[in-house]
Amino acid sequence: MKIIPLSEGAFTIDQTKIFIPFAPGKDDLQQRTRGSLLVEIQPFLVITSRDILLLDTGLGFSENGQLQIHRNLSILGIHSGDITKVLISHLHKDHSGGMAMPLKNAPAFENAAYFINRKEWNLALSKETSSYHPEDFSFLEGSHQLHLLDGDGVIDGYITYHQTGAHSPFHQIFIISENNETIFYGGDDAPQYQQLKNRFKAKYDFDGEKAMNLRQKWKEEGEKDNWTFLFYHDIKSPVIQL
Repeated sequence: MKIIPLSEGAFTIDQTKIFIPFAPGKDDLQQRTRGSLLVEIQPFLVITSRDILLLDTGLGFSENGQLQIHRNLSILGIHSGDITKVLISHLHKDHSGGMAMPLKNAPAFENAAYFINRKEWNLALSKETSSYHPEDFSFLEGSHQLHLLDGDGVIDGYITYHQTGAHSPFHQIFIISENNETIFYGGDDAPQYQQLKNRFKAKYDFDGEKAMNLRQKWKEEGEKDNWTFLFYHDIKSPVIQL
């Protein structure tokens, strides 16, 4: 399998949940509001023998009518219509912003099946908060492209999903296995390599204790079975094989 991080850049985020661009080496984190977190935003492209997978969709920034994620894909020679499956860990803005075209009335990936946890979908549509922006995904309601998942299961015999409820109430993670290779994508349950290495309980998680314990469990399994981990918010280490 081939893994390609689709970086949208570094940002700081504070309690306002607004993502502010950050230029490493130029900007000073100390000059940002107290408690600001420095994160990368990077969906992942995973090319298997059967699919061109997109794991989460970024912030949805656009320039001159072109989504940033489309521009990143075009640099690789990949068209939006080439994506076959979009795997969504959860529907917070920074993971779902690129699901729709800039006018919000059409899918950004016109031929793809979108896989989303059913309870996460219902929660996200129930009210608009600073984390959920329904205009980014509500266009999918009733579409044949929307595939709502319940609990744990397997997609097409090689993509396993688990509902964790750790970072968000109905967050899910994905494990992709093909030809004796395993890729683990934890979304915001396991957003950075440092959190996997050390026991860390985040205040911004729905269930910080559960997230911390799950990361330790996944780390042990990954070390045992040589998993490759993808870290959505890691600036330095987006892809690590244990």
